[in-house]
Parts: sequence; structure tokens; C-alpha cells
Amino acid sequence: MDGSDGAAVPPPLAVELEGDEDLILHWDSTFSPSCNRMVFDGGDRTDAVSKSSTGARSSPKKSPAPVSNIQIEILRLEDEFRHILVSRASNFEINSLVDLGSLSLDRSRFGDRMEELSNADAEDGSFQRQRSEGSSSNHARSYRSTSSIREIDLLPPDAVNKLRNIADRLIAAGCDRECFQVYGGVRKSVVELCFNHLGIERLSICEVQRLEWDTLESKIRRWIRAARACFRIIFASERRLCDRIFDGLSGDDTPFVESVKSAAIQLLSFAEAISIGRRSPEKLFKVLDLHDALTDLLPDIAIIFQSRALESINTQVVEIIARLAESVRGILSEFESAILREPSQIPVRGGTIHPLTRYVMNYISLISDYKQTLTQLINSRPPAANLLLGNNSGGVLPDMELPEQSPLASHLIWIIYILQFNIENKAQVYQDASLSHLFLTNNLHYIVQKIKGSTELNEVIGDEYPRKLKAKFRQLATSYERTTWMKVLYCLRDEGLHVGGSLSSSVSKSSLRERFKAFNAAFEEVHRTQSIWSVPDSQLKEELRISILEKLLPAYRSFLGRFRHHIENGRHPEMYIKYSTDDLEIALADLFEGCPPPLLGRRKSH
Repeated sequence: MDGSDGAAVPPPLAVELEGDEDLILHWDSTFSPSCNRMVFDGGDRTDAVSKSSTGARSSPKKSPAPVSNIQIEILRLEDEFRHILVSRASNFEINSLVDLGSLSLDRSRFGDRMEELSNADAEDGSFQRQRSEGSSSNHARSYRSTSSIREIDLLPPDAVNKLRNIADRLIAAGCDRECFQVYGGVRKSVVELCFNHLGIERLSICEVQRLEWDTLESKIRRWIRAARACFRIIFASERRLCDRIFDGLSGDDTPFVESVKSAAIQLLSFAEAISIGRRSPEKLFKVLDLHDALTDLLPDIAIIFQSRALESINTQVVEIIARLAESVRGILSEFESAILREPSQIPVRGGTIHPLTRYVMNYISLISDYKQTLTQLINSRPPAANLLLGNNSGGVLPDMELPEQSPLASHLIWIIYILQFNIENKAQVYQDASLSHLFLTNNLHYIVQKIKGSTELNEVIGDEYPRKLKAKFRQLATSYERTTWMKVLYCLRDEGLHVGGSLSSSVSKSSLRERFKAFNAAFEEVHRTQSIWSVPDSQLKEELRISILEKLLPAYRSFLGRFRHHIENGRHPEMYIKYSTDDLEIALADLFEGCPPPLLGRRKSH
């Protein structure tokens, strides 16, 4: 036993192969014409099993097999290992499975069903091996309880058993490196083929950052879809296949590393390029989508890639998520600055809603759709101090005391506030004060309605600030009415119509005729100009018209009642009393339509 008699101790593999020479010669093409038959895959496996199990006991007196025969067996095992991996791989269409990779965005909906599938998978003992204490593959059980993972059988059960038997022999012979290389090379090619089917391109970080935004936006959408399929279907299934073949045989995760690590790095390089790219407002929502997708995938990635050899993948994903979060904060800050710096001073036609107002409010409505994510990412309030704006901005932003709300709510209110400030500056370019007031009324009303119309935005902002905006636009609407219609209503006063100045004295018919002419001219001017002004919101338009009617018609009706007989008793009364109250009401319906009105012809008064 201790070798004191001088006899050489045969190496372990040589002892195992004692008596196997006939089997080896049966495999070797230089000795046997039946060499093309695979012993484990369709050949006479009984010989292989019985020979390898009896080994030295069956012919203890034989000399150790020559080294060349040992090499023949190893090469033949490697060839058969490769042959089974290639020829027995399951055919599946990856695109038909992609949608499964996105189901866990609502895990509660699919959790029970996935738990049933996971339990059923765990109870399948076909490929399970009794694990020795300290086995490295305990994670194989844990990740199958993750409801988002969708494993598929990459090889049939009998092929997996054959591969495991061959791997066992090769690793026992000290050829684990060669075994892992064969396995990794074949499975890596399969993963690359899946990448091609999913449309995953090999783009460097520089190439990604040079793409036009429209192109990049579609690629982000496609990447998210592909990443879910890769991590939750492809990599998870590769993880399971690797465990079933090498569990308890390999002390590390080398076979799985050889199969998927380079593919995972290639996949993540795209997200990394986005995370360090230029920050601009239009990118916010796709960056948030990317952040949410990776955050949602992270628990699955952490389980599938939990070995020490693959911890760099986990680390990379965590770092990308952190950079995406920082990018979101930077984009939001850039958006706020862009609103402040928006320089256009060309008045919009008819005092309608400014494109900046529409853009900003639609933007923050979309922001509120991501409130769950942004509440976690936005952790500081915006500055509420005076900000010196650019040369084209119109001055200094007044102080604003932000309400005590969440940082996200404070940012959204701050955005609306600086939008309001910018719009008030743009209103100053209108030479007509009435149109300036109508422009501000339109825009503030639009802001209030957008907040009111979005449940998410309303929940984030609260009620206090929208109430202030509503009071502001009501005040502006009143200012518009006063500026426009006081000139018209001023024509319907009694002062200046009586001879001698006393209201009890007789009426001066010439003064009365001039007063009717002045009213007609003022009303026609308002009708002509303000019909081409625009109030896009039908409710606001109707409210303004009703408010005008409630002031104008009673005043005109009263004026007619007091003085029309003085005109009708004279010559050509139709030249002075051109409109009835009904005529005015019909004409007022033309206001704020944004188009030239029909001509006001002479109408017979009743």
C-alpha cells in the first residue's frame, strides 16, 4: 500500500481503464469500422457502463492501458459530448416566448400560477441528483420560486442524463477544462443565435451615443423587450441546463460563465451607453422605462448570476441603474432650465394656448405616470430662491414659497410656476391689452384643466396650488372683460344726452344719435377683431360669452327702452338702431372662433 516493495502505483485513470482496451479499440477508427457509432448516444451503452464500472476489478492482472488509448477515450468522450449538445438541442422559436419575459411587471397577477409551475418543476426529479453537503448549486432551487422566470427545456431529459454521465467521466479524468470549453462553446453559439433572433445588435457605447434620438428610442423599446427574454428565459434556462449537467461535478460556475457571460456583457453595454449619454428632456421617459425594466429584472439577475465568477454582472447592473437614476435627476433639472430659457417672443395668433404650455403640461402629465419610480429617485426639492434668467428671458424670477410636499410634488409645482412666469413674459408682446389678458386666461385655464384631468398629477400636486391658479385665471378673465367691454358699455350711459346736463331735462337727439353710432362702431370693432381670437376650450369659451351677455344685453335693453322712441320718431332710425338684443346675442356667438366672422348687415330692430 505504501509502495515499499518498489512497485509503481498506476495513475487513477489508468486503473479505471484497465480492461477497457477492447472498448477503446471499438471506438477508435484506426481499429474499428464501427467508430462512427456514439456509445452514449445511440451506441452500445451497456458496454461502456459495465466496463467503466468494473474497471480494475475485472482484469487486475492486465497492464495499464497505453497513454494513446487513454487519449483516444478522452477525445472520443469530448466528441460525443459535443455531438449530443449540438444534435439533441431543442428547437424553439425565441420570438414566441419573448412576451412571457415581460409578465412580471404585475407579479401579483401571475404569482399564484407561477408558484404552481415552480412547485411542479421542483417536484420533477428526473434530473435531480443527491447533493453532497456544501454543494455549490443551492441557487437552483431558489430561483425557480421567482414568479418572473420562465425556464424552457433546452435539451430532452435523456440527452441531459447522457451529457451528465460523460461530464462525470471527463471531470474524473482531470479533463474538466476541456469539458467546460466544449460545453461553453456550443451553448454560447446558441445564445448568440437567440440574440440575433431578438434583434440585439453589437454596438459600441460610442456607436449608441451617435444614434439619432428617433432611432435610439425604438432601439430602447426593442432592447427592453429583448432583455426580459434574455434574463428570464434564455439565461435562466441556460442556468438550469448547466445545473442539471454539472451539479456536484464542478466546484465553480465555469460552464455557465463560458456560456453566457460575454453575451450578458454585450447586452448590458447598450443600457450602459444610455446611462452615460447626453441628458435632454425628450429622453426622460425612455430612460425611466430602462431604469424600471432593469430594476424589475434585478432580483432575477441576482439569483441567476449569483456565483462569485459572475458577481461582476450583478455589480454592473446595479451601477447602470444608479447612473440611470442620476440621469433622470439631471434630465429633470435640464427640463426646468429649458423652460426658463425658452426664448420665443413671437405672439401666438389669436391669443390661443402657447405650444410651450401644451408641451410642458403634457410632459409633466407623463411624469406623474411614473410617480412611483420618481418618488424614489427625486430626493431633493428645487431651489425656491430668485433665479437670474438669461438675456432673453425678461428678468428675475420672483420668490416662491413651495408648499411642504414631497420633493417630486415640489418639482412639478416649480415647473408649472416657471412656465407661468415664462407665459406672463410672452403675454407682454401683445399690443392689445385685452388680447394679452385672453392669452393668459387661455394658458392658465389649460394648466388647471390638465391638472384636473390627470388623476395621477392631481394626487401628486394636491389641491392648494391648482386653487391658486384657478383664482388667477378667473381674475384674468375679469380683466379681459373689463378691458374690452367697458368701452362698449360706456356708450350706453345716460350722461351727456340731456340738454343742460340734467337727467330731468329733455334729450338731445343729436347727442343720442351720436351715442348709438358710437355703440354700433365699438360693438362692430369688437365683433370683427375678437371673432378671430381663439379660445380652444369650449367650456371656457361658453363661460366667457355668457358672462359678456349677462353684462351687455341688460344694459343695451335698458338703453333701448329709455331712448329708442326718440330715434324712431326721427328720420332714418335704422341708421342708428341697427341691432336688437337678439341680434347682439347672435353676433356674440361668433366671438373666439379663431376665424373671420360673417359681415354684420343692417338688421331690422323690433
